[in-house]
Amino acid sequence: MVSTTQDIAALGGLSTEAVDERYAQIDVLSVAELAALMNEADATVPLAVRAAFRDIVPALEAAAMRVRLGGRLVYVGAGTPGRIGVLDASEVPPTFGTEPGRVLAIIAGGSDAVVSSIEGAEDDRTAGAASIDENEIVSQDVVVGLASSGRTPFVLGAVQRARERGALTVGMSCNERTPLSALAEHPIEVLVGPEIVSGSTRLKAGTAQKLVLNMFSTIAMVQSGKTYGNLMVDVSASNVKLKERATRIVQTVAGVDREAACGALEAAGYDVKVAIVTLRTGADPDDAKTCLERVNGRLRDILDVAQ
Repeated sequence: MVSTTQDIAALGGLSTEAVDERYAQIDVLSVAELAALMNEADATVPLAVRAAFRDIVPALEAAAMRVRLGGRLVYVGAGTPGRIGVLDASEVPPTFGTEPGRVLAIIAGGSDAVVSSIEGAEDDRTAGAASIDENEIVSQDVVVGLASSGRTPFVLGAVQRARERGALTVGMSCNERTPLSALAEHPIEVLVGPEIVSGSTRLKAGTAQKLVLNMFSTIAMVQSGKTYGNLMVDVSASNVKLKERATRIVQTVAGVDREAACGALEAAGYDVKVAIVTLRTGADPDDAKTCLERVNGRLRDILDVAQ
């Protein structure tokens, strides 16, 4: 819990809570002026992320290795960071065809907190630790704690417990020398500075968190063979748009016309990789599946040999 006078006073000294005088008159600006000001502020975020690469890259390498070996990627956050974690995790299955839970998001207050504020949930360090036990985090897993302040008790409890259970731990905050950084094996501090609306860390801090999580999920999936080049060959063709995308991918990789691509996809149950292997090697769908299983789904390992 954030309960001591010292802890509460420390919150006011964080850069993410600071008042920037450049934005002191935003309530009298025009819409056009406000939009330009926000865009100018947002443009600094990728630069702040790049400045943290010394810490981001080793964390990405370690995380991708564990995911490649079968571990889960788990985000833990409260409020805005928690919702950003939910957003990123929810996009992975349709994009990369992963099984449910391979990329998992834990948010303080549970699923209701995605759309509603659950008062006090972020202050419960014990609940954070319990969420790690409830999700049966193991040493193969990667736990990424997200807290703009770097001090959120729920996240601190989760990261500490995850580390006790042997998981790889990453702590991402937007302040310097935070308690979260002290707890995590891989601390990441993306220093975005004060927000246009003071303390509203759904703005620059939230953007920074989403940019970094894009890297964690995407790089882990690419390193696990979920793409062929920049094509999402594990896409789950669950609607008209995605079936059309799957068809174009098969046409591109297999070098066939639309009719052949559609036929191969139908025979393969709309499994893009299987369809490609059947077209490129002449194998039937069952044999293509067996070949893919032997190389852990890495399509390039088959196609490079077939050339």
